[in-house]
Amino acid sequence: MRKSLVALSVLAASLSAATNAADYTDGNIHKNDYKWSQFNLMYAFDELPGESSHDYLEMEFGGRSGIFDLYGYVDIFNLTGSPDSDKANADSKMFMKFAPRVSLDALTHSDLSFGPVQELYIASELTWDGSTTNSTKGTFGVNNYKVGLGSDVNVPWLGKIGLNLYGTYDMNQKDWNGYQISTNWFKPFYTLDNGSFVSYQGYIDYQFGMKEEYASASNGGAMFNGIYWHSERYAVGYGLKAYKDIYGIKDSDAFKSTGISHYVSLTYKF
Repeated sequence: MRKSLVALSVLAASLSAATNAADYTDGNIHKNDYKWSQFNLMYAFDELPGESSHDYLEMEFGGRSGIFDLYGYVDIFNLTGSPDSDKANADSKMFMKFAPRVSLDALTHSDLSFGPVQELYIASELTWDGSTTNSTKGTFGVNNYKVGLGSDVNVPWLGKIGLNLYGTYDMNQKDWNGYQISTNWFKPFYTLDNGSFVSYQGYIDYQFGMKEEYASASNGGAMFNGIYWHSERYAVGYGLKAYKDIYGIKDSDAFKSTGISHYVSLTYKF
């Protein structure tokens, strides 16, 4: 539905700048533990597919504990119950993403790094919108599970990014349906005198190899580009999201799935 955005807490600047490989040969798998959570009050302008403009509240969280690396969020749409909202008559008023990864380095008490690759994972992702699935009427809620290989990679300027390759299992169809490559980043690039900073943060999700019986386009995806100001407790941001046949929906005059949308957000960090 929308971004899988890695917006970290006050640890973000130091974490994104980290360039050392994860080395767990000493057996201390909790030495890199951390956690964060925040509430984001969001507004989307012309979100695709379908050019929907609407408000929503996002509860976003993540962290690391031993072998587990976690990112997730829950979005609640149309907070005021406005009949004029594009989400007023939607089948579902929520969307959830839960994306745990299991570190192979920590699991084996090893250092599996090589070149720019700092750490390897078994990566997974669950997306769910809570709407009712009705195969008789031909309507299906979002209910997908992805699993594959994940990594943390050090790249010039951006620092550490996540890079994952998944196979996609459609739980409604009970069938595998293509692949997804995903990357995300968080790059503080300007620090103010009071310690707050401005970051460039975002992600790319690109699906390919989707089957004709489940998708009108075999490939498609989105790229989110955000500029955010961060303090210890607050953040304010703007994001531009570019789409191409998102979710395997072929762009058409009847239902737009390729183009640009815009997001604004206000954040409180716990």
